[in-house]
Amino acid sequence: MTPARPLLHHRLDGPPGAPPLILGPSLGTSLALWEPQLTALARNYRVLRYDLPGHGASPAARLPDLRPGRTTVDDLARLVLDLADHHGWQTFQYAGVSLGGAIGAHLAVHHPQRLASLALVCSSARFGEPAAWHERAALVRERGMRPLLDTTPRRWFAAPATAATLVGKALLADLASTDPGAYAACCDALATYDLRAALPRTDARTLVVAGRQDPATPPAHARELADAIPYASLTEIAGAAHLAGIDAPAAVTTALLAHLGADRYDAGTAVRREVLGDAHVDRANARTTPLTAAFQDLITRYAWGEIWTRPGLDRRTRSCVTLTALIAHGHHDELALHIRAALANGLTPEEIGEVLLQSAIYCGVPAANAAFAIAQRVLDDEDVSNPSEK
Repeated sequence: MTPARPLLHHRLDGPPGAPPLILGPSLGTSLALWEPQLTALARNYRVLRYDLPGHGASPAARLPDLRPGRTTVDDLARLVLDLADHHGWQTFQYAGVSLGGAIGAHLAVHHPQRLASLALVCSSARFGEPAAWHERAALVRERGMRPLLDTTPRRWFAAPATAATLVGKALLADLASTDPGAYAACCDALATYDLRAALPRTDARTLVVAGRQDPATPPAHARELADAIPYASLTEIAGAAHLAGIDAPAAVTTALLAHLGADRYDAGTAVRREVLGDAHVDRANARTTPLTAAFQDLITRYAWGEIWTRPGLDRRTRSCVTLTALIAHGHHDELALHIRAALANGLTPEEIGEVLLQSAIYCGVPAANAAFAIAQRVLDDEDVSNPSEK
């Protein structure tokens, strides 16, 4: 669905059809803020990064009214929902830095049905007194972005030298090129933003990330978020200021992957039950011990939550590949299990027979002979040996 108002500038990365993940930037930056995390996140997610109005390549006109005091976080959140609607995403995961996080928190409170999970990086439920934001808005409306260029590096980066690196220079160049009117409008939005009373209504599973050296949103802001949101976890990162993903890219990436991967466990459990059946999964869970728990977690997240849910092959094809591999390696117990799974995935007995016949050529006649015997027992047990009765 195409919205009536123009879309924010955005970029898509990652496999088409993969679970959608929207990344929101901080005030004064562009979608390039997420470059250090992009490669890792785009392996398993369809990542959408966007520019705020008047930032990066998004024109200031994306906001309907740039006059002082007219813009709210709700206005910005609706622009993000326009992006999700445009791409047909009824639900999505969301991570945002500072103002980008405030947009995500607003969505979690006011549009909870849209968010599968939320990550708030160096963000807050309230960014200080409104007067300070009104003063900054008035400053940039009158004098442009130049007055902020000297003071911003101390807020953004834990180490002063970071401002002189390539990434630091690029981010400060983004700030310098930001439209002053749009920047001021975003300051107005932050001045009226206060979700403190609404946080307990947040149902989204939430990660809160704090930079321990962040002067803009100190760790106390993160603790307030984590304490008030029912399903929240908190990660504090040493040696990081307001742009923690730049100061400590590996630590932020690791925290995000672990948080997003929790959905992989849920997705993996669902697919595992659909393919192998509730009875098998329940038996496996009942037999889990402290020794085997990590292995059960591994196969649920990785085999079922990542491989079996990838969009590149349908389940029928994955069943064919799996049967062939199990025949080749002589994993007979697993083969019987996956013949049942192949039936659940829609393969007919004839199609399973074709896979086994193919394996006689490429895996060897003895391996195929054993596989046919196992398949026949399974089909007899399942009472599907007569295709005409299917």
